[in-house]
Amino acid sequence: MSPVRGSCASSCCDGRVRNLPVSVAAMTTAARPVLVVAAAVLTLAASCAPAGGDVDPATLDWPDPSPTRPVVDLTFDVAGDLRSVEGTERVDFTPDLEVCELVFRAWPNKPFLAEAGSALEVTEVLVDSVEVEPEVSPGGAPEGSPGTLVEVPLPECVDAGTTVTADLRFTVTLGEGVDERVGTSRMGDVAWFGTAFPLLAWEEGRGWARDEAVPVVGETTTSETFELRSLEVVAPEGYEVLGTGSPAGEEAAGDGMMRHRFTAPAVRDVTVTVGRLDLATRDVGDVRVRVGTPGSGSDADPEVWAEQVAEAVERVGSWLGPVPYPDVWVSVLPDQTDGIEFPGAVQFGDVSPVEESWLVTHEVAHLWFYGLVGNNQARDPWLDEALATFVQMVTDPEGGGPSPNRGESYLGEVGQPMDHWLDYRRPSTAYVRGVYLAGGAALLEARARAGAEAFDEALRGYLRDNAHRVATPEDVEAAFAELPEVLEVLRDAGALEGGR
Repeated sequence: MSPVRGSCASSCCDGRVRNLPVSVAAMTTAARPVLVVAAAVLTLAASCAPAGGDVDPATLDWPDPSPTRPVVDLTFDVAGDLRSVEGTERVDFTPDLEVCELVFRAWPNKPFLAEAGSALEVTEVLVDSVEVEPEVSPGGAPEGSPGTLVEVPLPECVDAGTTVTADLRFTVTLGEGVDERVGTSRMGDVAWFGTAFPLLAWEEGRGWARDEAVPVVGETTTSETFELRSLEVVAPEGYEVLGTGSPAGEEAAGDGMMRHRFTAPAVRDVTVTVGRLDLATRDVGDVRVRVGTPGSGSDADPEVWAEQVAEAVERVGSWLGPVPYPDVWVSVLPDQTDGIEFPGAVQFGDVSPVEESWLVTHEVAHLWFYGLVGNNQARDPWLDEALATFVQMVTDPEGGGPSPNRGESYLGEVGQPMDHWLDYRRPSTAYVRGVYLAGGAALLEARARAGAEAFDEALRGYLRDNAHRVATPEDVEAAFAELPEVLEVLRDAGALEGGR
């Protein structure tokens, strides 16, 4: 996610801090010595390409996902008025620890979405074909809303390595004009729903992630990579459907509806956009960028969007390594203001992709940091947001947008969890400045101290060693173990202690 909404509570610039800095030149060099932005950093940030980072993606490869990863089948039946969805889910789950329950998260019930009128309710659960009554608790959801924490007791505990199959039915309500991942538009004939299904909240080696949702604008999901064996979206004829994974065909479903199919070998989340959309595509090597923009209520040009996203995909991929997905889906939505990342997909606000190319680059960077290498976004949000900001700083330093110049006040807090920021008067603003800005600047300084070539090699090693996993700060320490200057900067910034 980009920090546009998270910063809007601030009054430091025209009533709204809209985005991230594209360099750290404006950050103070005197208030806290931990992130002194030396001349080498400024020179690096101003470069148009990452020095030491010109890597031919053909020379790299990511490891295969775990053969015991969960296998998921999803169906979404979208109402004709685009205001609700009926869904089913089947999950084949093989834990690596003993489990006595299954834990799913209903993230459309988190505070911001619930207050905007969106909701997810689980209506039926079967475990190995036997009906089970789930235990639903708030998990941070506001009073009167369905809970975010759905616990399914097993008839008996199962050992590690034992596969459990769960079948769930659920309904999704799409709030109108929601500036987030689940909603239906006031201005155009389009609806979108990301993470709008019961998400299995497992973390290998750790167990269930029960972190509470918080009233801070940002993601709080945790999910291991799973095989999306099938995704079926039934939507009215004449509507385009943008999904997750690779298209696997479409067919008439009767009563004026069409069935659209998708599949993906390794994702950790799913998003769908349905509506009257104008489409454009671009190929970047073996990767196809697919863009949909509103057919009405917007002046967005899908060709311009496709070109900007393709350029960012090529630029970031030439540095970090191969794009992790053969299909990258981009939805430009009339009611949104910034960007939200998903594995192989992005939801963007209806902004200019040329004037705000920083936003495009930031969200594209999430294909690697969150998509390929996951993290517990409630516990360790810096592992995707600070890293995506850093990639944006290095690869798109001229991408536009004002620099808030506020991150230095939060040095030492980079690694804090989402609930830490509730102690501040403006939690979302503090979160953005502490995680995105200070975190991105710390990584930029660490790269300058260690040298671009050594840092970049270690960063790509981190991606390779943690591909398709939920990474932790300990994994960052391991990746940079031979570069003590990097660890020193990150420790001083508070990134390696955090709130674990």
